[in-house]
Amino acid sequence: MSPFDHHSAECTADPVGYYAAYRESCPVGRTSAHGGFVYTTRYADVSRIARDDDAFSSSRAPTGVDGVAIVIPSGPGLEQYPIELDPPRSTGYRDLINPLLTPAAVDRLRPMIARHAARAVDAFIEHGSADFVRDLTNPVPAAVTLDWLGFPEEDWARLAGPIHDIFAAPAGSERAMRGAQGLAHMEQRIRELIRDRRAEAAQDAVSALATARDAAGEPFAEDDLVSVIGLLIAGGVDTTTSLTGSVLVHLSRNPEQRRRLIESPDLLERATEEFLRAFAPSQSMARTALADTEVGGCPVAAGERVLVPWVAANHDPAVFPDPAEVRLDRDASRHLSFGIGSHRCAGAHLARAMFREMITQVLTRLPDFRVLEDGLVGYPTSGNQKGWDAIPAVFTPGPRGDGAAVASVATGAPYELTVTRAEEAADDVLALTLAPAGGSETPAWEPGAHLELRLPSGRVRQYSLCGDPADGSYRVAVLREPDGRGGSAEVHALARAGATFGVRGPRNHFPLVDADSYLFLAGGIGVTPILAMVREVARRGAAFEVVYGGRTRASMAFRDELSALAGDRLRLLPQDETGVPDLKAVLAEQADPDAAIYCCGPAPMIAAAEAACDELGIRPRLHVERFTGDDALEVAFDPALNTEFDVHLARTGRTLRVPADRRMIEVIREAVPGLSYDCEKGYCGACETRVLAGEPEHRDSLLTDEERAAGRTMMICVGRCASSRLVLDL
Repeated sequence: MSPFDHHSAECTADPVGYYAAYRESCPVGRTSAHGGFVYTTRYADVSRIARDDDAFSSSRAPTGVDGVAIVIPSGPGLEQYPIELDPPRSTGYRDLINPLLTPAAVDRLRPMIARHAARAVDAFIEHGSADFVRDLTNPVPAAVTLDWLGFPEEDWARLAGPIHDIFAAPAGSERAMRGAQGLAHMEQRIRELIRDRRAEAAQDAVSALATARDAAGEPFAEDDLVSVIGLLIAGGVDTTTSLTGSVLVHLSRNPEQRRRLIESPDLLERATEEFLRAFAPSQSMARTALADTEVGGCPVAAGERVLVPWVAANHDPAVFPDPAEVRLDRDASRHLSFGIGSHRCAGAHLARAMFREMITQVLTRLPDFRVLEDGLVGYPTSGNQKGWDAIPAVFTPGPRGDGAAVASVATGAPYELTVTRAEEAADDVLALTLAPAGGSETPAWEPGAHLELRLPSGRVRQYSLCGDPADGSYRVAVLREPDGRGGSAEVHALARAGATFGVRGPRNHFPLVDADSYLFLAGGIGVTPILAMVREVARRGAAFEVVYGGRTRASMAFRDELSALAGDRLRLLPQDETGVPDLKAVLAEQADPDAAIYCCGPAPMIAAAEAACDELGIRPRLHVERFTGDDALEVAFDPALNTEFDVHLARTGRTLRVPADRRMIEVIREAVPGLSYDCEKGYCGACETRVLAGEPEHRDSLLTDEERAAGRTMMICVGRCASSRLVLDL
């Protein structure tokens, strides 16, 4: 027996370190704590258990205890649908909830979310101080969630408080008892609102739920709706409170990351996934074994409880290198903070939208905030939920924004662009010009921005824009990487005039700051954002120098175009002619001691630039963009083998044709507006769909070899068909 206890003071003080120590010494084991259970620490084990509904149950029934089964220890509370039901019983409730929380549905809520966040900041911004939990991170998610559901404003504070009390108060305390009493009041108010909306529907989520019909055409029972709505309130309120508070504390402790987010607001979208990975609000959940089995070599008996700690999975170095580091530009799409499998959080898109709006309000309006560390109050245990009960902060007072227009923070929906020109820009470098097929205008962009290409295979790649923002089209350049995972090879194989790609963006993680002079350092394909920046500073008439290195002169894209812009201010340094550039010498020779320094290129080059700037004491002037290799776990395949196929949707009765150059999910979501999906990379499992007939071609990185061979489910965001026809349970 192990002394493992995720509610211990040691784990609460440092859950990441606690799980890491067990991962090294005994990654799967058995403990007598809290009545006894099997604990896990590795991403692969956590993912497998959470997805295997046939072997591991979320229901209360197998536990023999009339208490919440999805946490250890079990606790009192109303049964929570659908998260405490196993498929197929849970499926109808997921189908009820999912259409209300799709990306499109959440986009319609953004102005309301922004309004609530702005109003909360207005209430304290003139004072120069606040408790971020009391004044922002608790009231905003509560207002948004309850407003969306349809509760009147007088209910918001009274219903939000008890949920926070349950998590933040020590078990058995007066505050915890007060929270339990508040939940009883919440149940009463939910019932009253359901009855009101059944009598007279309104434009809110409770109306949609109260008037919906199940598969048999009958309305859902009131008790069932109470459970569903109670879960939506609990999931929408304190989890986002916890995440936002943890990130505000982190940004106060790491002002350089705060500065990056202020300078590059588009970076917040990618950083959100990294924050979710690093600061998972829900630290762990639990399942009950339905039959004798094993996990990671450890035997598990039928009826035994098994801990699935999201926090441990999110910090497994086998999936996330250097997991203790918070890297704003890491692709953390594989994190399990929203769970995985049939019980993955349906409200993930809404949670992200609320979080981003609150963080944007703080970074925009309270940029110099400082958290008072001595006043921080954390939750009494981080075993199940981690967060803050109090986050006192001070900042420079600012003006209220009453009456001002409120801008919502949108992530940008995917759209399609057609290749109008494809040409060789250098050895193994393909330059593409893309424009809307219908002649509509492209979204505006500024130097440093990148475009996200969603390839027919399901791969997602980011490429810097290197054209002119004024010409109404986009230009990118793609280096063929023979040893890569296939994204660049796919672009080179498919990109020709007339080809169409799904895209998102542009987004800018590498903005050009205002300065009197600039030094640009470009290496290889890293010249693409630098080219757009040089064009802009030349237009402004600012002073600048460009140092551009590459393997050979023939491999250096756009060198003639760059030379025409920069003239004698350009230094070309082909490595086969001049050797490896001495970046410290280049930086030391820079004439203007206040020049902004921009660097983009291979990782070793960026590391050398950072080290040189550190030695010279000029690191604050350095701006870098890294090409992050986040595709290490992608499935390798040949996209040239894509074929057309039919997909029949069994429940909707429609048969759709999926062309060779389109992704299946793009075709299906045109016919199924409430489709559940998230990462669209084959990582998260949100779009896992039952296959009723046909042979799926699996291109995800989630299913096991046995699951692939069985062919019962597939990830429709990246998967295709190995036969001529698929039948899906949609």
